[in-house]
Amino acid sequence: MLSKDIVKEVLGRALSSGGDFAEVFAEDKISNNLNLMDGKMEKIVSGRDFGVGIRIFKGLRSIYVYCNDSSRAALLESATKAAQALGDLKEGMDVNLTERINTNIHPILFVPSSVASNRKIEVMKRAYLSAKDYSSEISQVIVTYIDSDQKILIANSEGLYTEDRRIRTRLSIRSIASDGIENQTGSEAPGRAQGFEIFQSIDPEYFGREASKSAVIMLHARNCPAGRMTVAIENGFGGVIFHEACGHALEATSVAKGNSVFAGKLGQKIASDKVTAIDDGTLSGEWGSANIDDEGNFTRRNVLIENGILKGYMIDKLNGRRMGMQPTGSSRRESYRYAPTSRMTNTYIAPGQDNDEDIIASISEGLYAKKMGGGSVNTVTGEFNFAVAEGYLVKHGKIQEPVRGASLIGMGADILMKIDMVGKNLAHGQGMCGSSSGSIPANVGQPLIRVSEITVGGR
Repeated sequence: MLSKDIVKEVLGRALSSGGDFAEVFAEDKISNNLNLMDGKMEKIVSGRDFGVGIRIFKGLRSIYVYCNDSSRAALLESATKAAQALGDLKEGMDVNLTERINTNIHPILFVPSSVASNRKIEVMKRAYLSAKDYSSEISQVIVTYIDSDQKILIANSEGLYTEDRRIRTRLSIRSIASDGIENQTGSEAPGRAQGFEIFQSIDPEYFGREASKSAVIMLHARNCPAGRMTVAIENGFGGVIFHEACGHALEATSVAKGNSVFAGKLGQKIASDKVTAIDDGTLSGEWGSANIDDEGNFTRRNVLIENGILKGYMIDKLNGRRMGMQPTGSSRRESYRYAPTSRMTNTYIAPGQDNDEDIIASISEGLYAKKMGGGSVNTVTGEFNFAVAEGYLVKHGKIQEPVRGASLIGMGADILMKIDMVGKNLAHGQGMCGSSSGSIPANVGQPLIRVSEITVGGR
């Protein structure tokens, strides 16, 4: 994307006001977005995004600029403006770069941008028909297909010069069930860091039926009672609670500034002995994975909590300086328009030793949260509120009638201590995570877990 000679010159200019670190991030991204509603194609949009970001450190000060003009003159002008923000300009510095070729741990068979739109539409229609035909009560089905092909170049004044390519594909199905008075929604959105071969392992019909099944069940469910109760949270996207309520508070973005309930607690017990939590960007083909992070560091398997003990944080370069700690391959950004910071990749609670049937059987009266929805969290206090997309009452160790309108309310630090049973069947769910460096793909995951007591909001 950019010649090594131009990159060296830009980095040298960026350091001309006394900065001690400079970085260039170039991106060339092709994306496709197709939308099908009520059996008709509503939108087919393809786009290309290209640009370059330049970042400079001077101690703990950081300046970031970007432009979408890759000419030598434009890049040098951007580097000059960034340098001027840190002090008076002097002579540029000589920077030596050594190219590094990364091992690709996420092989791609079929590049999505080379796959004809009619093949993508065929997959979408399979999902649509299975969802629409599930029940006469399904009033509307919306299917969205997205793929992206991102090529990046990262170089810095420490001598790094490297490139990577990231391809992701995702299918989303949203079904609406109606009885003429009320509507209920069910959704599924599988995705992976794969090309079009994703549909060799992901069955569109299955996910279409699952979306509609959830919508129909919730249409006929009664309102959930409120109160303090024992809750079992299913695997896969159930991990969104850990991601939001605890994961963000383990990112150096929050920890370095003291805006986290877990700041300064390394080596301390912050969860029950049953809890081991991991962020792993190396999982082959997973939605949140990559070969390298957006600072050029290799992604890693970072153990955050081990048997209840806080073992580590997710750390980027700048916040690592603030904390006196090394980066952990956790630096991410949406695009060249954002400076990177510490973010999650594939974050999950590791499998435990409890059987799923024993977890349910242990609940005399409580709630089984089969599918979780969206929510909100305060990373400083850890307070959270999450909707249960599909829930069931549990009585005398048996899953009973479905209930709707449930929400889980609590504190991240509190729920970690109250996870007293962890199942064996780990699964992941896919989502988009928003934070200061934009919206990025991230996996959440866990086995079935039991929370001994939590506040359940109802209607």
